Amino acid sequence: MIALRLVRLIENHSEILADGLLRKLRESPRTQDFLRVPAQELRDRVHEILGHLSDWLLGKKESDIRERYREIGARRAAQQVSLSDYCWAIVLTKEHIWEFLQRQGFLTSPLEIYGELELLRLLEQFFDRAIYYVIEGYEDAASLKASGMNADSRMAQEIRA
Repeated sequence: MIALRLVRLIENHSEILADGLLRKLRESPRTQDFLRVPAQELRDRVHEILGHLSDWLLGKKESDIRERYREIGARRAAQQVSLSDYCWAIVLTKEHIWEFLQRQGFLTSPLEIYGELELLRLLEQFFDRAIYYVIEGYEDAASLKASGMNADSRMAQEIRA
């Protein structure tokens, strides 16, 4: 499967890709709220995606994506990263991956073009779900904060119900 070969290429270059993406996140005026996220935490999240992209695209179930990205959404809300900055970070991530693949020059045959389109579909599906679940987690955290309840109190309330 050509898409898998392209994913492996991304994973094999994940450190270089992560460095470039982190630089873009720091420099973009649309992602300035990410300066509130500790550098190592942000590096770990970027590497979690790029270094294990095949797991996220092919191995994880929707429930895995839901759980992980709701957690990240709540964390970013606590760090006061705006939803707009987070969504733009996702856009930058997708663009960064595509720029890398274009520099590799794989579009030489119809089969390779098909593989790249297949990868595009998988990436779009993954990142669309990530955005949705981040927003869900973010909104839940904001709602809890507005009600003066923390996550432990909410869990206890749900258990009693």
